[in-house]
Order: sequence, then structure tokens, then C-alpha cells
Amino acid sequence: MTALMQDLNETVAYIRSKYSKEIHVGIILGSGLGNLTNDMKVEIEIPYHEIPHFPVSTVKGHQGSLVIGNIKGKTVLVMAGRFHFYEGYTTRQVTYPIRVMRLMGVSTLLLTNAAGGVQENMEVGDLMLIKDHISLFTVNPLIGPNEDALGTRFPDMSEPYSKDLILKAETIAKANDIDLKIGVYFGVTGPTFETRAEYKLIHVLGGDAVGMSTVQEAIVAKHCGMQVFAISVITDIGIREEENIITHEEVLQAAKSAEPKLTLLFSGLIESL
Repeated sequence: MTALMQDLNETVAYIRSKYSKEIHVGIILGSGLGNLTNDMKVEIEIPYHEIPHFPVSTVKGHQGSLVIGNIKGKTVLVMAGRFHFYEGYTTRQVTYPIRVMRLMGVSTLLLTNAAGGVQENMEVGDLMLIKDHISLFTVNPLIGPNEDALGTRFPDMSEPYSKDLILKAETIAKANDIDLKIGVYFGVTGPTFETRAEYKLIHVLGGDAVGMSTVQEAIVAKHCGMQVFAISVITDIGIREEENIITHEEVLQAAKSAEPKLTLLFSGLIESL
């Protein structure tokens, strides 16, 4: 057994000692989006620092705990706060929780993030379904020896985000009068916000939104055989804000204002699974 699999098994065993029921849905909440857990029937909450081999979230707006409970009759495992490459974590640490989820039985992963808008028709507070991503500007988390017990050496990425889940989300949004954008997420390392020239480059390369997370998580989830759904809350429009200075506090506020729409959408999506 490899060192990674041994660590994963120890982590899973610890969580199972606290909660033994089957879990099928995993959720990772982005910056300022932690309040989704207020709308779930929480059964157990475990701070990250108590979990063996788990990193600890260091970013403001990320709660830093594993929350397990019920949403619309489904048992879900929620990461209230994620880990980022820019915090100094390795890609293995950033994606470690995804592999833990898979070994606990999670087959569907729902991802959220706060992102900068790269299209002129976007507004702060918009929700953008991620149909694809560009990961050339981030470190691929599968570099290194392949963990054959988890997935193939060369995973297919022709459909990184489930078309079926995207269609379900669009149906739920229409029924609840929620306007959704759909586009390509451009992953960067951060922690600096993009320069104006970088926003223009990202636009030319086909990005519709840009952010510092999600891509590595989605890659590892696909490697593990999970179906993935991801959505961005547009928290700034860097492509056209020639005079605006972007701050993390503004990002958190924009994410918080969009949270009710996101919560409604996720609740409907979980119910449909």
C-alpha cells in the first residue's frame, strides 16, 4: 500500500468513527459561500484540524470544517472552506479531500467558487455554470506516480463537468426565475488578482470567468470517477473595471449577496439526484 492510500484510509476511518452512514453527494463551498450549511439538517461537524492528514484552511471567508447532514432527503458531506495552491499547499494536499470523499462513497461532487467576470455582459452577483475549464496556468494535480487504486494514468477530460447536471440546473433555475450564465472557467494560481492585461489575455484565450480554485479539484474528481458540477459566483468584472481596485472584502460581500440563489439552486439539484 502506498503512503497516500495509507493516509487516506486513516482519514476515512476517523470520519467513519464519527459518522457511519452512506454518503453520495459532496459539496465544496468557495469564498464567502459557507452559509449553505445553514439550510441543511446538520448531523455532525468536524473541524479540519481534528481530522488526520487533513490540511487547515487559512483564508478569510473559509470556515474550515467538514459538515455532514441532510439536504432534501439526501446525505451530503460539505467542505465549509477549501484549500488553495497559493496557501502553500501541494496539489496533493489541495485535492486530498476529494479522494477522501470518493473513498467514503461520494459519486457526485458539487463545486462553488467566487470568480472574476471576463465577459462584458456579466454583472456582479451573476451565477455562471461551468461547462469547461482551461487549466494550462495551474499545476496538474495528477503529476507524479499514478495511484492506480483511485484512477487511470490518463483520465479523459472531454466532459469535465456533467452535461446532465448542467441541464438539471438550468431547468431548476428557469422554474425559479434565476438568471444563469454558462461559460468556461480559467484557472490561475493566485493569490494576486489579475492585472488588466491578464484579464484581456484570458478573454482572448476563451475564458469567461477566472479564479484560483476548482480546476485541480475537478481533475482529481474525474480521475476518481465522480460526476462533477461547478458554478461560479461572479464577484467582480475585471475586464471592464478600469478604475476599480478589487479587494477580497468586496469579493466576500458579492458572494454573500448571491448566496440565496445559489442555495436554492443547489437544494433543487440535490433533490433531483
